[in-house]
Amino acid sequence: MNQTILFEFIGTAFLILLGEGVCANVSLKKTFGNRAGWVVVTFGWGFAVFVGAFIAAPYSGAHLNPALTLGLALAGTFDGNIAGYIAAQMLGAMTGALLVYLMYKPHFDAEESADVKLGVFATGPAIPHLFSNFLSEFIGTFVLVFGILMVGGAQMAGPYPVAILIVVIGMALGGTTGYAINPARDLGPRIMHALLPISGKRDSNWRYAWLPVVAPTCGAVAAGLLSLVL
Repeated sequence: MNQTILFEFIGTAFLILLGEGVCANVSLKKTFGNRAGWVVVTFGWGFAVFVGAFIAAPYSGAHLNPALTLGLALAGTFDGNIAGYIAAQMLGAMTGALLVYLMYKPHFDAEESADVKLGVFATGPAIPHLFSNFLSEFIGTFVLVFGILMVGGAQMAGPYPVAILIVVIGMALGGTTGYAINPARDLGPRIMHALLPISGKRDSNWRYAWLPVVAPTCGAVAAGLLSLVL
């Protein structure tokens, strides 16, 4: 594993450790952050992106998101190892999710709701509606990728504006699906939910799992293609 791929893995692991950690702290019983609310979640994810990007940016450009990698590649601002980046992002997301489980295990054990436990790991719709849910993830990811492209790509944008983008997307658009806007962010932890021995867990909702992978990918592709004609 070269240094670029290694830091893409490390940055994504930090992103999920801190972002999913916020979800655990807000959602699980008997934590000091229990029921802190959506504002804490959105700012937490924004700061998580900042930390992951701050660590990885000098080495990999800090994509931390397969959809962003594809969008940048389509726009012509990334010509690196796409498959290697996506593999590192997925493995980093799974590693971050594992660390959250290990840290919060007593709170997972104390939590009765299987839905809450799944919600720490993976996103899901507030109101199940296929078209609306797809559109939410598509638009959110489009805003993210297009915003980054308009300032010259992930490395040129830097962690500050990207973190702000994540916060405002979450506050404005994220309440419908939990705003995955990142296939690795949803699929990696969802896989870990299926694999880990979480007490009292439910199924991992694989019927929905394709949407936070496909919709963000489509949104990123649209953003990348649009940037070519502007």
